[in-house]
Amino acid sequence: MTPLGHRVTGWFNASLGARIITVVLALLLLLQVTSFGFIRATLQENELRKLPDQLGKGDAVLRSLLKQQSAQLQESGRTLVSDWGFREALSTADSETIASMLENHVARLGATEALLLDVDFSVKVRTGSAADAFVPLLPALRQRAATAQDRDASHVVLVGDQLHHLVMVPVLKPVLSAWVVMGVPLQKRLIDDMRELSVPQVTLLSRAHPQAPWRVALSSLPTDKAEALSQQTWEPDNTRPGGMSEVRASGERLGVRRHWLAAPSEAPGGQGSSVLALLTSSIDDAARVPTELQWALLLITLIGSAAFGVASILTARRVTTPLHDLASAAERLGEGDLSTPVPAVGGTREVAELATTFERMRVSVADKQAEVEKLAYWDALTGLPNRVQFANAVGEAIAEAQAQGHGVAVLMLDLDRFKHVNDVLGYRLGDLLLTCVADRLKGHVVRGSDLVARLSGDEFGVLLRRGDAALVKALSQRVQRVFEQPLELEEHTVDMGAGIGMACWPEHALDTEQLLSRAEVAMYTAKRRAAGPLLYDPSIDAASAQTLSLLSELRHAVDHGELRLFLQPKLALANGSVVGAETLVRWQHPLRGMVPPMQFIPFAEQTGFIRNLTVWIFEEAARHWTRLQSEGITLTLSVNLSTRDLLDQELPQKFALMLARHCVPATAFCLEITESAIMDDPQRALLTLDRLHAQGFSLSIDDFGTGYSSLAYLKRLPVDELKIDKSFVMGMENDQDDRKIVRSTIDLAHNLGLSVVAEGVENAQIWDLLRELNCDHAQGYHMGRPMPASDFRAWAEQWDARQAALQAPGTRGAAVATLH
Repeated sequence: MTPLGHRVTGWFNASLGARIITVVLALLLLLQVTSFGFIRATLQENELRKLPDQLGKGDAVLRSLLKQQSAQLQESGRTLVSDWGFREALSTADSETIASMLENHVARLGATEALLLDVDFSVKVRTGSAADAFVPLLPALRQRAATAQDRDASHVVLVGDQLHHLVMVPVLKPVLSAWVVMGVPLQKRLIDDMRELSVPQVTLLSRAHPQAPWRVALSSLPTDKAEALSQQTWEPDNTRPGGMSEVRASGERLGVRRHWLAAPSEAPGGQGSSVLALLTSSIDDAARVPTELQWALLLITLIGSAAFGVASILTARRVTTPLHDLASAAERLGEGDLSTPVPAVGGTREVAELATTFERMRVSVADKQAEVEKLAYWDALTGLPNRVQFANAVGEAIAEAQAQGHGVAVLMLDLDRFKHVNDVLGYRLGDLLLTCVADRLKGHVVRGSDLVARLSGDEFGVLLRRGDAALVKALSQRVQRVFEQPLELEEHTVDMGAGIGMACWPEHALDTEQLLSRAEVAMYTAKRRAAGPLLYDPSIDAASAQTLSLLSELRHAVDHGELRLFLQPKLALANGSVVGAETLVRWQHPLRGMVPPMQFIPFAEQTGFIRNLTVWIFEEAARHWTRLQSEGITLTLSVNLSTRDLLDQELPQKFALMLARHCVPATAFCLEITESAIMDDPQRALLTLDRLHAQGFSLSIDDFGTGYSSLAYLKRLPVDELKIDKSFVMGMENDQDDRKIVRSTIDLAHNLGLSVVAEGVENAQIWDLLRELNCDHAQGYHMGRPMPASDFRAWAEQWDARQAALQAPGTRGAAVATLH
């Protein structure tokens, strides 16, 4: 391949003008050559089509000439036999007078021989030196005369080596009394007469008998061609009357029409002599284009080439001159000069349109360059500054603050559930939501000197050019109040929240990059904790650094038995019996001691290690269930499933293998899920839940009433139980709204055929209220705190003993024991 930038030589490097001229002339020559070929083929076809007709006309002329000569000879013979003197001499048998009159008559006709025959064709008088040669022909002539309707007859015969035109005239007195036979040699005059009439060439061939070779008697052809014709095989059986055949003579193709003047079967004399007339015309001459036409076509080609060449040069100049101007304009555009307009050029309409297009392109490129420069610093959707401009503005604010001695603060926020809005309502309404958030931040939150920016998909930033911790905290409160008001997106109403983080210069950072990074760390920490706006604190980074080693330590904990299974009892509100327990995990770290779940469970969910923890918890729960069953305690153990667990399509198979290994039925377990765990991929999550439910597992919705609780999902999920979040249960003793929420939830669940579990039962009053509301089960510190699985039997025995004591006569049956 030719390297980029190297010039390509040859045709592709020729100028446009040269190529136009070359193409036009090449097309003209191609047209002329094609036309010449077509004309030549047409002329050849026409001439060859006319050739058989020309030969037929020549044959007709030959017949006419022979017939005319025969008529002249017969008329002359009838004149002789009608002469009184000849008839008197014939009556007196005066042979000398007859011979004299025959000689005189033959001399006048140019004949060479004459015979007087009696009626039986015996010779009575003969004249001429070759008259004896006619004698062998007499029997055949007699036979022909006997069968002829017209007694006058003429024949072309071979007499010796010469062709004769033989004429027979009867002598009637008044009956047939004798025959006069005269023979006139066929002369070259016959050929000359035909040539004068512009007929084809004629060749007369003769042979003495069928085995003898053909001999040229007369011909208008050159000797070599005539001799070549005599070498051909000519037989009567091969003759097609009126047809034309093709032969090659001396290298030339000839069209030939045959006319048998005397065929062997009918040759007079019975000697088998043959006389053949060949009318010929050159096929090559007929196929040859006339020289005059060739010269005319050549002259037309030359004149046309000159005219087209001149026209092509003028056309090429009219095109290429404006193109040169456009090339210069394009070169300026390539060098980045977008301010100089493309000049209007002359030439053709298309070139003018090209110049106009170039000008439109220049304007468009200039506009797009300005737009690109704008996009480099502005967000196209919201019209807010983007991250680049925001970072530049923060840098400028820090520089100004250093000079003037004040602080700078940055607030960052990341919207909650934005992906869910996109998935449910679509990207168009998702974009509309971002626009609404931007408008609210600009209109209700910031001061005139502050700057609001969209940093990424659902992340916004606010710069307080003159700010400190107090100001940025006040700003965060205003932002929260903004999100307390639902957003109206066409016919949809959307409640939105956000994780908010803040950082200040110079308290938390020394430069722009560090300030933005720490505000972002605070934002994600606030989002993870879900505890409201968070001002950056160095302990956040310390905690983040501490989690870097958690994954390897968690793996070590699973492999070396550092995890502990805890159970928290679940009781029936109707009679206080133990019906189940929720499984919980604790980590007994060899150095850190007992690590709280909140320090490693969220991290395990983020990294995906939660799947390993779920498998460990389920395995341990199955093992302890078998032990408790053997000790007479039948429970339903609840196991929490995370988002990543629900997206694991192999989870049902894993559970099935563990159940089979420990001989535990699936009905011994209740799998707890939160609706938020389904949001990432609802289709896959629902598929996993359907398979688990089909295996026999009970399913429970945990923390119902918070997060993304939705009646639509409640209707779709194959669940058996609802767990009311403890935030409602713990407050229902003193808050009528919480009590209403709990009552409504219980009624809703029962109407749907679901059982209800209340979490967070902290005292007997809440227990009694739940019993009044017909709640099914309760779980909380009032009955029992989470405990090691190995201690559950002892607790259960104490619980049963206490319940039995309370139910004894003389005690209050409605009370419930309290074991901590």
